[in-house]
Amino acid sequence: MAWTFALGVVPPAFAVDLAALRVMHTDGDPEYAYRAIETPGRRNGERIPLIVFLHGSGQNGADNASQLGGYGNGSLELVDAALVAGIPLVYAAPQVDADYWPPAQVLAVVRDALARFPIDPRRVLVTGISDGGTGTWSTLKAYPSCFAAGVPMSGMTELAGLASIRDVPQWIFHGARDNDTDIETGYGGAMLGSRAIVRALRAMGAVPRYTEYAEGWHPIWHQAYGEDALLPWMLRQRRRGPLCAELRDGPAGASRGRRGAGPAARR
Repeated sequence: MAWTFALGVVPPAFAVDLAALRVMHTDGDPEYAYRAIETPGRRNGERIPLIVFLHGSGQNGADNASQLGGYGNGSLELVDAALVAGIPLVYAAPQVDADYWPPAQVLAVVRDALARFPIDPRRVLVTGISDGGTGTWSTLKAYPSCFAAGVPMSGMTELAGLASIRDVPQWIFHGARDNDTDIETGYGGAMLGSRAIVRALRAMGAVPRYTEYAEGWHPIWHQAYGEDALLPWMLRQRRRGPLCAELRDGPAGASRGRRGAGPAARR
């Protein structure tokens, strides 16, 4: 398969065969498609983290495959790192067909994955790029007590609702020269870019981690997901306060392994 990378980005050494990501569908109506993989290394019945990746508009569709393009826009480098280190985790990549991530869809995928994999509900993280970065913030705002942390990249969001995620750990990434989603003004409307959002969060007493690439344009994702410190930081995050009822009460209607297809993780 041929891959296309932004100029100046070094392609990773791929460790994951995309066919290893199981083809999944949530129960219920509406039904949501996603792809998922569990890395090996689980011991003694431990519960493991879940990383949910939200793609950008270039991967919109209904084929349950395009969201993995460009190696999941670099997000599968997190899986590579886990495989190399023998770290067990679950990676899930849903798909939308429009330039918007409904938080309820993201949560439905989380609940479905909880029914199928040995996930610790206090170690659920959401990350995304571009529209998926915006969707990461939207999802955190809608369900702040359901997620251990968020990692939005090249996204934007409104100031409204930020206070609800003041205490949610966040590592935010953006390129200073982004010519799609301006780092300060976003698209020029109510939604602001990452630099402005970080400034607002800090003014509220939050302590988000923030990486701004001085020479970075919009697609900084391979560089960001390739940061050596990112996966260890994500693995340290855990929901400390009360867990949201949506996850505390357990997934409704999902049965472990239903309609999942594909081999286990392999290198």
